[in-house]
Amino acid sequence: MIRSMTGHGAASREQDGMHVAVEIRSVNNRSFKAMLRLPDALTSLEGELEAWLARRVARGSVSLTVRIGDGTSRSAGRINTQALKSYLEQLHTVTGNTSNSLDAGALLGLPGVVVDDGGAEICVAAKPVLEQLLEEATKLLFVMRDREGEALRTLLVSLGKTIEDRLREIRDRAPEVSRLYGERLKARMTAMLSEAGVAARQEDVLREVANFSERADIAEEVQRLGGHLGEFRKLLDAANPEPIGRTLDFLAQEMLREANTIASKASDFEIARRVVDMKTAIDRIKEQAANAE
Repeated sequence: MIRSMTGHGAASREQDGMHVAVEIRSVNNRSFKAMLRLPDALTSLEGELEAWLARRVARGSVSLTVRIGDGTSRSAGRINTQALKSYLEQLHTVTGNTSNSLDAGALLGLPGVVVDDGGAEICVAAKPVLEQLLEEATKLLFVMRDREGEALRTLLVSLGKTIEDRLREIRDRAPEVSRLYGERLKARMTAMLSEAGVAARQEDVLREVANFSERADIAEEVQRLGGHLGEFRKLLDAANPEPIGRTLDFLAQEMLREANTIASKASDFEIARRVVDMKTAIDRIKEQAANAE
């Protein structure tokens, strides 16, 4: 199934006095890229969470935000009494002041006085809840990406049908091009040679038409473009579970290459007009490939 790269999912839960909220957003990107916003207590999980996302999202820029509100004693820092005592003794030695004349807030702001060693407890308590919320938020993310992907698939199928129809018209038109060229050539040669009193020889006309037909032969390009359209239909098959964005972009480039060659070799207005329609559809496919995972 084709999946869009744009999506959003969120989940939250209260457990053991702790509120945990998870939000995942994804937007277009050529490859997978993760941006994590975590509270300080969970920074040790950054690598693990990024790897978790990478296993589930093949392509796109994914933003993960985790918020924690802890109303228990785990969130409180611990006063390092030994460090505080050392500061007080040093200040008394230098200034002669007693501890009663010192600002408690300033003392608590000194390095090492307040130790936040509750982060490890918060991390341990939050991790099981976080894993459950990640699963819930990711499912919601995929629901949105799948829904937008289905709309994208409908558009791509329509664009592929346009290319297929124009290719069929080109295939039917190709034999007519050589016949019309022969008629025009014969008329020109007859007009030019009649002025000199010389009759145009049929074998000369046939030889020139044969040379033109060889130069303008687009059968190989038409066949290759038809093969690319077959691969295009396989990619868009709803039963295809693989991400298709990169493959779709490459396939569009190959289709554009064949369309350009057909236009340059055919030397026919009607074929060129249909090639323009095909190239317009192919360009739109390339644009939409940038939205597909």
